[in-house]
Amino acid sequence: MWVGPRARWVPVVVLIAVAIGAAGLTWLLTTIFEHKQEALAPFTQVVEVDDTTYDPAVWGQNFPRQYEGHLATSEMDETRTIAREATDDDPRTRVAVSKLENDARLVTMWQGYAFSEDYRMPRGHEYMLEDQQLTRRMTQFKQPGACLNCHASLPQILDSLGDGDREAGWAEMNKLPYNEAVEHAGGPIACIDCHAPETMELRITRPAFIEGIARYKENVEGIKGYDVNTDATRQEMRSYACAQCHVEYYFRGEEKTLTFPWTYGFTAEDAIQFYDEIGWTDFEHTLTGSNVIKAQHPDFETWSQGIHADNGVTCADCHMPYKREGAAKITDHQIASPMRDEASINGTCLTCHHSTAEEMSQRVDTIQERWQGSVDIAFDALDALIKDIEANQGSASPEDLTKARDFQRWASFLVDMNVSENSHGFHAPAYQIATLNQATDYARKGQLALRGIDVGPVSASGQN
Repeated sequence: MWVGPRARWVPVVVLIAVAIGAAGLTWLLTTIFEHKQEALAPFTQVVEVDDTTYDPAVWGQNFPRQYEGHLATSEMDETRTIAREATDDDPRTRVAVSKLENDARLVTMWQGYAFSEDYRMPRGHEYMLEDQQLTRRMTQFKQPGACLNCHASLPQILDSLGDGDREAGWAEMNKLPYNEAVEHAGGPIACIDCHAPETMELRITRPAFIEGIARYKENVEGIKGYDVNTDATRQEMRSYACAQCHVEYYFRGEEKTLTFPWTYGFTAEDAIQFYDEIGWTDFEHTLTGSNVIKAQHPDFETWSQGIHADNGVTCADCHMPYKREGAAKITDHQIASPMRDEASINGTCLTCHHSTAEEMSQRVDTIQERWQGSVDIAFDALDALIKDIEANQGSASPEDLTKARDFQRWASFLVDMNVSENSHGFHAPAYQIATLNQATDYARKGQLALRGIDVGPVSASGQN
């Protein structure tokens, strides 16, 4: 039987098609298998790390993706920084914009304290130690070693000062002068500060947080013997790890032990009640003689009063979101604002909110603009009170002057708890605006009290 040329090629074509299909299927199955293996073992151990491996670059050999993000904290927003000429005393060629130059009310509020001399916008974690060492608050004023709690990789300092005994190193670091304690710092925050080298699980390395959260759990929640490193859930640790540093604190006793004021809770009024009871004052205001409390960076306390905290959204969910690289699910270690670009908004806000990146950006802008309006009202009221007290110190009665100074103390702290917090009103909008309204009320009552007008009794917590 005769077979035409076309018929003779059909088996060959089919054979080739089957071979290509088989090869493609093999590649697909192999890729799936490799990705499954990658997901099961998301890192390859290249080097051994332990609790004395301080250099993040060594950890980065095992976790290159995370280390790449860590290095990205050196990226700077040019709208928040300015160029400068390097000098022998200050080698920086770029520094953050001065907040004092942008708002003179800050200088008035902190008159008599180091912050009235130098206070700038924050840069990335890569600069946390360098910027602290070179601020005029350090170079022109004596500060305790306790300041390093939030600005350096702590385990290395504690090991060095305590000869391997971190509890002893903590006690020594707090009381040492800053310029002596900083000699033991190897650099800014690193992998060892937040991760256990044996398991890579999140952990708390700051004694101040370990003690502070245990005191809060016992006094506020009735939980005794709380150990954050064994009792906290993984989701809680995704906020607690950040809260080791992004918090309000004071220096307790002659030893200058860095301590969190969490005996009554996390609110600004809880802190006022605590500080008033122990008689804590950061400085005496040079214009008014008021005993002022200086707020630090209460991001954790403020977040805890907001809707995101109420719904289990952690610091890491927004500032260190999960992302996919191949089959691996990793945490972004750049640690930056989720609003920095559209991709970041998509990877954070839009995992929960059914919206667009543009709509979310506008929503955040609106929240922050409203907050700024409340800041301006409260700040103007505080500024007016300070100027009134300064002008009337010779004419007001001692009793009226004392009451006015107390109102300044409380109003100043509430304003400070807002302007020293980094979310510009976003972490807890209703709470933050409420505290600013209370600050305005305190400032206006201080002006009335200064004129001998009865504003009613005031308790230790600042509540009428």
